[in-house]
Amino acid sequence: MKLFIRMLLLALLGAGLALTELISDDKAPEVITNRPKVAGKLRLKMRERKEIAPGSKQFQARERVADWEVSETAIIICDMWDDHYCKSAAQRVKDMTPRMNQVLTAARSHGVMIIHAPSGTVKEYAATPYRKRMEQAKQAKPPVPIAGWCYLDPAREPEIPVDVSKCSCDDPVVGPAVRRFSRQHPALDIIGYDGISDSGPEIYNFCAQEGIKNIVLMGVHTNMCVLGRPFGIRQMVKLGKNVVLARDLTDAMYDPRQPPYVSHARGTEMVVEHIEKHWCPSILGEDLTRVIEGSADSSANRKGR
Repeated sequence: MKLFIRMLLLALLGAGLALTELISDDKAPEVITNRPKVAGKLRLKMRERKEIAPGSKQFQARERVADWEVSETAIIICDMWDDHYCKSAAQRVKDMTPRMNQVLTAARSHGVMIIHAPSGTVKEYAATPYRKRMEQAKQAKPPVPIAGWCYLDPAREPEIPVDVSKCSCDDPVVGPAVRRFSRQHPALDIIGYDGISDSGPEIYNFCAQEGIKNIVLMGVHTNMCVLGRPFGIRQMVKLGKNVVLARDLTDAMYDPRQPPYVSHARGTEMVVEHIEKHWCPSILGEDLTRVIEGSADSSANRKGR
């Protein structure tokens, strides 16, 4: 009888230890490491449009140069999905991905943070370190509220120059506007210290935690999600970030059968010009592929220690 009681106590003790370990594991989520902050400066040739005279509504393109620390810079890739109901839009995304991936690979290798934001699909990445990295960022209080969508701001900008009120798809025969995407386009690599999120507060938290002041937006669609998402241009400008658009790595939703009756390529250019006038400068993706010579040496070496 004593032996039985002893065995029972040992069994209960073992079960208790196992349960304690299980509870302990549940309370201690996996800690995901973040990218090392390295030296290096990007030299960006920023194109913006300034009003020639106040109230003239006539703008002139100007270029200025700005140097951004790679450790303080993130690229956000907006809604580069694997498919779209508008087949022409999906084809242009497919065509854009090889060049975009080259730019991201180079920027990543120089120490720039890469944040993938394929809206509505992040659950597909729930078990990955890229998703957990963003979820684990410490909460930070933004200087202004982060909206679920940032609509056109009449106090700052006129109407977008391309009309999508009736139709935004340039397919000859437009199919039903239903969801056809399930994740980010597979031609864009997600690797290393990359992050995945479509949450404005989550991305803001991460940027605050990591000291990221500079944001590059690329992806689609320029006149819609790139401007309006809670991590898009309008919101990031309102949050006080330094923001640029990669103008050669974006595409608008626009149908040339609608006003102003220009080609799709010109329609995208007009949206970029609108952004350059009223929101932020634009750059070419090439600017993100290299750093200023000598700037990538360690901080200690640069100070001559």
